[in-house]
Amino acid sequence: MVEQRTLGKSGFKTVPLVLGGNTFGWTADRDATFAILDAFYAGGGRMVDTADVYWAFSPGNTGGESETLIGEWTQARKHRDVIVATKTGASLDGSPGLAPARLEREVENALRRLQTDTIDLYFAHFPDPKTPVEESLGAFDRLVKAGKVKAIGASNHTVEQLREALDSSRQNGLAEYSVFQPHYSLVQRGIYEGPLRDLCRDEGLGVIAYFALASGFLTGKYRSEADSVDKARQPYVAEFLTPRNFRILEVVEDVARETGAGNVAVALAWLMAQPTVTAPIASATRTGHVEQMLAGLELTLSADQLARLDDVSTLALAADGGA
Repeated sequence: MVEQRTLGKSGFKTVPLVLGGNTFGWTADRDATFAILDAFYAGGGRMVDTADVYWAFSPGNTGGESETLIGEWTQARKHRDVIVATKTGASLDGSPGLAPARLEREVENALRRLQTDTIDLYFAHFPDPKTPVEESLGAFDRLVKAGKVKAIGASNHTVEQLREALDSSRQNGLAEYSVFQPHYSLVQRGIYEGPLRDLCRDEGLGVIAYFALASGFLTGKYRSEADSVDKARQPYVAEFLTPRNFRILEVVEDVARETGAGNVAVALAWLMAQPTVTAPIASATRTGHVEQMLAGLELTLSADQLARLDDVSTLALAADGGA
């Protein structure tokens, strides 16, 4: 039976793998999206992460395409046990942010697209320096009390911003962020490890890490800039094509050979083994990718393998002054 982990104080549990919905309506059309979701569910996955902005940056899209496809799938399949997390606050119409009026408007749009009466987990996608944090939290609190949102979370916050939000919730008796979503992987440890991780641990926050596979770099399919030319992820992959990251990739591939698992399973299993991490988020464009991801749930890395992955990524981090 697949392990279930408590997702902070949100009231939810999940297997230690979350399906990313950022490809839906972008590099995965409706048929591919349904096939990916079906495969993930069949393999024991029960949580999907998306955002209202996915995938507004693809030609012909306006945003909300991923939420729409997930809503259509959940209605078609009648899977009541799937946790759907979505995010708001990024720019859809040139006015990003977490102002109360915007939150109240965008939650209605998300509910409509997801074809539901309540959102399981609603994230502040980015902090909003223009809106006092207590105003944003007040709006989130009203959404929770109205039953439109069950729990709230934060993404892309600094430790200071997250601390301020948690303190404000307590001082004002408002709903608290119970889950945090950081950029975290073997090739990007510097953002989360340290004060942010300590705060999440001390506060008992659930943590779901995005870019777990470094936009596909850790799969090994991008060996040079030429490999990403004309690919949808080209702008995202470029930053990972560095000597330090190729050193990390070598060890990932060594461990993959030793275990008989693929790179994807190894990279995800390393994250699953990290203190405070509830689950990594990984996305797919076809069902074969889902099979590789699900293999991570069955893989337990040895102490030696974990140490080697830790060492190469820590040494690379120190040598390059951060990730």
